Amino acid sequence: MKLNMFAQFKWVQYFSICFIFLFSGQILHAKASTDEIKIGLSQEFDTLHPMIASMLASNYMYNLAGRSLLVVDAKGKWTPQLAKKIPSFENGLAKIIEVKGQKAVQAQWEILDAAKWSDGQPVVCADFKLSLDIANSDTVGVASKEDYALIKTIEWDEKTPKKCIFTSNGARWDFYQIPRFMPLPRHIEAAVFEKFGKDKGAYDKNTNYSKNPTADGLYNGPYKITEVKPGSHVTFVLNPHFYGPVPQFKKIIVKVLPDTSSLEAQFLTGAVDIISPIGIGFDQALRLEKKIQLEKLPYQIQFQPGLIYEHIDVNLDNPILKDLRVRQALMYGLNRESLVQALFEGKQKVAHHFIAPVDVWYSADPKKIKIYNFDKNKADKLLTEAGWLLNKADGFRYKKGEKLSLQLMTTAGNKVRETTQAFLQQQWKDIGIEIVIKNEPPRVFFGDTVKKRKFTGLAMYAWSLFPEKSPGQYHSKSIPSEANGWSGRNTMGWVNKKADQAIEKIESEMNPKKRLQAAHELQKIYSEDIPTLSLFYRSDVALAPINLKNYQITGHQFSETNEVETWTLQ
Repeated sequence: MKLNMFAQFKWVQYFSICFIFLFSGQILHAKASTDEIKIGLSQEFDTLHPMIASMLASNYMYNLAGRSLLVVDAKGKWTPQLAKKIPSFENGLAKIIEVKGQKAVQAQWEILDAAKWSDGQPVVCADFKLSLDIANSDTVGVASKEDYALIKTIEWDEKTPKKCIFTSNGARWDFYQIPRFMPLPRHIEAAVFEKFGKDKGAYDKNTNYSKNPTADGLYNGPYKITEVKPGSHVTFVLNPHFYGPVPQFKKIIVKVLPDTSSLEAQFLTGAVDIISPIGIGFDQALRLEKKIQLEKLPYQIQFQPGLIYEHIDVNLDNPILKDLRVRQALMYGLNRESLVQALFEGKQKVAHHFIAPVDVWYSADPKKIKIYNFDKNKADKLLTEAGWLLNKADGFRYKKGEKLSLQLMTTAGNKVRETTQAFLQQQWKDIGIEIVIKNEPPRVFFGDTVKKRKFTGLAMYAWSLFPEKSPGQYHSKSIPSEANGWSGRNTMGWVNKKADQAIEKIESEMNPKKRLQAAHELQKIYSEDIPTLSLFYRSDVALAPINLKNYQITGHQFSETNEVETWTLQ
């Protein structure tokens, strides 16, 4: 019965696409031009401020216009951007020091001489220091606050404003990854922070990135922003002060189309040239791949297995979900193998935890982590033990008159997630749990509901990470709250002392083998305590003209827009 129900949703999607093909007759895709290229996203952005942004779409757009000291490229290698060189112990640009009796790493970073903001002002160490000062404020909703907490100080000599000394909080093996955050133009933003930084949320609303995002001087990358229309598009034009090679495309328009079917239709009719990895669903991509191959159409489709973890956050403040037996029942009651087969033809793997198979820290060893294979009997037994008894009259479970009912939220308009929701709803109904679906536009869902932990039960979305990334987002210090300006990404409210200790060891252990052991220990704790319900590891997928060269999706947190200046149209 479950697969029949699921198949109904598949047929609805199939006929929707046939309708598009029937009335478009053929793909009428206009040729992409070096004068203008259009990229389609299905996710709305929350803000263009690089520190406050919590959505992939925001970071994807900002990377067209902003650069940091270093980045992970499409091959998974750390590469300098604004920096001349990445410090290491081997090249003498990093050393272990003692600060008040505690060990720390001091790293020397030198910013490129030609690095400038879009108004011609030089990018200097003070711009990174402003980012750190803002992150240390409890009044600003910094998305990745834990990243900034890794830095103790940023210092420089005024005579050499591009030579920065970063000192880490503690002796960390990943000290060179710490300054991956974006600088802010001190000559523009410092006055705004000084004026509004004392009141919670005031800077977030009054920063130029919110009030005047097209102002000259906000961006240091290959493009600058000249038009922002929320819910519609953002326009990028060449930044004349960019330090690197001049991009081939004079203008880039990023279009926001939250409904993935509409995005596909616009691609088919030529209104969009590229569908980004934050675009159509995997099932849609599989259908388009077959059409492109069958009709020998001039488009390329890329599938990139990556570090993208589709999961469901559990609000651990919910009395029902506080009970580990209920969380275990949710896992055992879900046939994830059937899900990935039906939705992705088995081309995406079931997830056991937050680290993906392409990461060297990954483990699927049942001796090291807890594996939840589909087992309805175990799920039923756990729920009964937890006091939730089945009412045969309506098929749902009750305890002291309360119905076992949970709200499940995700991004509205994302067909894959909405179809997945229907599958989960039916599977969990089969073990007596009522699932109430409530979805929101991505901008509201990520910018408010998830960020401020307003979801009452379950929130489904994805994390995009990078290899050997510090799992600091799961530390109890990273729980967002009103007191810290809703900073941090532990939106589950997960507090586990053993997990905290494992995270701290991962971050400080210099020995790779011992660090790997700590990573496996964290995966074990995570899989046993279930702060999130693991679904599957996603592959990135994108569509582009076949004559667009050097366009390579990454499969990790740093998007292909970080290398936009290398894209060429032949």
